Amino acid sequence: QVQLVESGGGSVQSGGSLRLSCSASGYTYSSYCMGWFRQAPGKEREGVAGIDSDGNTRHADSVKGRFTISQDNAKNTLYLQMNSLKPEDTAMYYCAVLFGERCTYYTGDYYYRRIADVGYWGQGTQVTVSS
Repeated sequence: QVQLVESGGGSVQSGGSLRLSCSASGYTYSSYCMGWFRQAPGKEREGVAGIDSDGNTRHADSVKGRFTISQDNAKNTLYLQMNSLKPEDTAMYYCAVLFGERCTYYTGDYYYRRIADVGYWGQGTQVTVSS
């Protein structure tokens, strides 16, 4: 059974940093597409960053240059390093993974929509940024 467990959320002041972790277990697929998503109260869920089994990364324009997605394959762990945090980054952050697809060439929002539609999800971790 696939399990994703996020950690690392918390409360920080504007300009601060946090590193989110997502520990994955219960799978044996070699191809996957992973992503970080966030959802703020009253707003739609959005894809923040993604990384695939080939190591290709992508970041939403809203976080580009501030957030970095990475993975440690030996630990089956996904990370999201978040620097220069802003109050508008306040949200519940989720990791999600889609197995068995080569998503390197998925473009734009399709990458995130594909994961969101058929992937496995963690329970989320809250990030709150105060001004």
